Amino acid sequence: MAKSVLACAVILICIMAFGEATTVVTPTDNGKPLVNPQMGWKLNFYSNILANYGSKLEPSDTLADFPGLACIYLRLPWSYIEPEEGKFDWSIVDAPAQRWIDKGLQVAFRFSVSESWMRYATPKWVADAGAKGYNFTVGKGVDDAGPFWEPDYADPIFLEKHEHFVAAAAARYDGNPNVAFVDVGSFGVWGEGHTFASSRLKYSADVVKKHIDLYTKHFTKTLLAANDDFSFQGDETIQYALEKGLTLRDDSILVQPPPNSYFHAAMAQQFWPKVPVILEHEHYQGSIARGAWNRDIFLRAIEEYHASYMCIHWFPREFLEKERELIDRVNKRLGYRLQLREATWPTQAKLSEGIRFESKWANAGVAPCYPGGFVAFTLKDAKDGIVGVFVNESFDVRGLAVAPPGEAAAQSTTSFNQFAPNIAVGKFNVFVSVGQRDGTPRMALPLDNEDGHRRYLLGKMELLP
Repeated sequence: MAKSVLACAVILICIMAFGEATTVVTPTDNGKPLVNPQMGWKLNFYSNILANYGSKLEPSDTLADFPGLACIYLRLPWSYIEPEEGKFDWSIVDAPAQRWIDKGLQVAFRFSVSESWMRYATPKWVADAGAKGYNFTVGKGVDDAGPFWEPDYADPIFLEKHEHFVAAAAARYDGNPNVAFVDVGSFGVWGEGHTFASSRLKYSADVVKKHIDLYTKHFTKTLLAANDDFSFQGDETIQYALEKGLTLRDDSILVQPPPNSYFHAAMAQQFWPKVPVILEHEHYQGSIARGAWNRDIFLRAIEEYHASYMCIHWFPREFLEKERELIDRVNKRLGYRLQLREATWPTQAKLSEGIRFESKWANAGVAPCYPGGFVAFTLKDAKDGIVGVFVNESFDVRGLAVAPPGEAAAQSTTSFNQFAPNIAVGKFNVFVSVGQRDGTPRMALPLDNEDGHRRYLLGKMELLP
């Protein structure tokens, strides 16, 4: 049962000039972290190497205490999934994925084809089938005696074999509501869109476009992500990704000390008004060791990229212990944060007259509320039973503007609804929510007194015959 509404809001009973009593509620943001669609912290459970970074977690440990954790990122080589042509083994991702899916969180994927620590990130059978590739040594580039193998990204045999894999992945994940996004990870070492730590070969922009096309052919529903480093093969690759409906991710910020903490915030400006931008920070301890870790710059990057996702790129328990204050600060700006500034309704209403709800809303985050949502006011009786649901379908929170910290302006909206002819009369609790057009709540709000279903108690009203 919800707590007293007085804990979360100021309630005023106003007597209007014509004698009608009106309840006005002015809630305050409770500062708590929110887990909502298309935003939040994401954990690199696999960071290419299987030991990084979920390996220290017990299978039962789903990081329930990590504030704002919304997504588990599974990034690993293709060869783990398809060790033999046409024979797929998804167990390496299914087990960790289900731990968090069971908790209502999402997962995301990258499947790489070149690594600087294992010879065949692309399965060996692809090379045996005649796909062209290069041995390389990290730091040297192409090297006949190099211990690692990278495919020629333009090779038709490689592209054909990889497309079969992408088609299999899309059969599982395209349109799957448990999947937040999938990276186009088939170009560059670690799937990062460059060859600096592998062959050091440069390709044309058209080759990168082929890889984008390969993914967009099979993933027609789930959000795809293009790496900012695709731009090293030509700036037109990023524009092409934008045109094809992809979002942008930056791997990684804070690799180098200031002033080279990150480079592509300007690139993100084309993307964030339309799709959620993804940031990943450098491996935490490596960033500290190089003198690159800077909390203020970390927060500045979120602001400048208008980031919706931020990656936990380290062992999460250690990161949480050492950076709790930073995490709490991030959670107040990352993605979107829907604030109810004021709500007004008649303290008493007659069945024959209907009811008017007025409310003021703001987005205190750095990004739009991409999924959108509609405000609903719900009446419940003393036994917590729902007796009335009133949705304002004329106002979509997707349209709330973003602004610098503390400067988000409130937008007012009003809806008038008739009562169902069979509704009971009596005294009811008034709840607010944001979600689907049918009144199903979807968004967590920074309010107290939640009913367990993302509806928030605001006050009371009485319905008269």
